Amino acid sequence: MADLNETVTDSLAARYLKLAGVVRELAGPLSDEQFWAKPFAFGNSFGHLVLHLTGNLNYYIGARLADTGYVRDRPREFTEAAPPAKTEVLKKFDEAVEIVVRTMRSQSAEDWTREYSATGADAKTRFDMVLQCATHLHHHVGQMMYLAFELTRSA
Repeated sequence: MADLNETVTDSLAARYLKLAGVVRELAGPLSDEQFWAKPFAFGNSFGHLVLHLTGNLNYYIGARLADTGYVRDRPREFTEAAPPAKTEVLKKFDEAVEIVVRTMRSQSAEDWTREYSATGADAKTRFDMVLQCATHLHHHVGQMMYLAFELTRSA
């Protein structure tokens, strides 16, 4: 029988991997131009949302829990003027998700309740931060669903 730590880790890892798969599936049919297009006067492009999620995961989990040394430039996530190719952005996103999963799998039951602190975070424990990042990812995947639909419906 699996213990609670294993159950929590496996469930969270499965959620992150599933959502990363949804991002890839939604991005698949988009050209590089569509990936960076803003179909609405407000909001962000699909590509900028992926940059944002990559930065979020690399900072809050990568840098703060896994000590990767990642330095975040949050404003640039939304304003990247020279956007890289879609494949490069998705590769970095996948790498960020891999760091999250690897970091979660390295946590002991006691690690989950250890104090957490980071600029811009209101999480009190490591578990709280990993959960917040998962819900943040899910929120933006919902936005990406609408963006992908709008970008491909007339194509």
